[in-house]
Amino acid sequence: MPEQLWLPGLEAPPTPTDGLFFAVFPDTSTAASISKLAQELCGEARARGKPLAANRLHVTLRHLGTFAGGLPQAQVAAAMQAAASVRVAPFTVEFDTVESFASKPRPGPSVLTGTEGVVGLHALHDALRSALESCGLDSHRGSGAVAFTPHVTLAYGLPWAAPRPVEPVCWNVRGFALIHSLLGRTRHIALARWPLEAAES
Repeated sequence: MPEQLWLPGLEAPPTPTDGLFFAVFPDTSTAASISKLAQELCGEARARGKPLAANRLHVTLRHLGTFAGGLPQAQVAAAMQAAASVRVAPFTVEFDTVESFASKPRPGPSVLTGTEGVVGLHALHDALRSALESCGLDSHRGSGAVAFTPHVTLAYGLPWAAPRPVEPVCWNVRGFALIHSLLGRTRHIALARWPLEAAES
């Protein structure tokens, strides 16, 4: 009978509408340079790649989940409490490689990565992870260990390509933010921002 479609266990899971994550953003000038690089990559690939707009370029530090029908305010409050306890000194980040996160031969994201130049991001990520766990938030519980690979997504839908060096992209990281992502609507809303400051000795 048609009404059986609404019985528990037969309903389709709700479609996620909102995402929550911590991120670091480049300054305006650096973002413009990265955006130009993304556009050049799409032109070289001669594919229907979609470069990210300059104001959406970021490094995801920690993803806290996707949700249907809005963000759980208790989780937002706990995330803010955790972020306020993080003590990491400002640092400089450097990305010097473009590589593909696509699954060859299928198209996928093209990203900026780095090696020695991203150690500060690893330190910030680890400090934030510890703070979240102290506040009862383990965003990767049940999914096993997830390796943190600092990167800036440049464009989507590009064919796989081998990693290649590029002119280093650098900026001073002086803070991080908690972001509300409106899924499918290409909008990011900064819920709060925190400046970086070293722990008192």
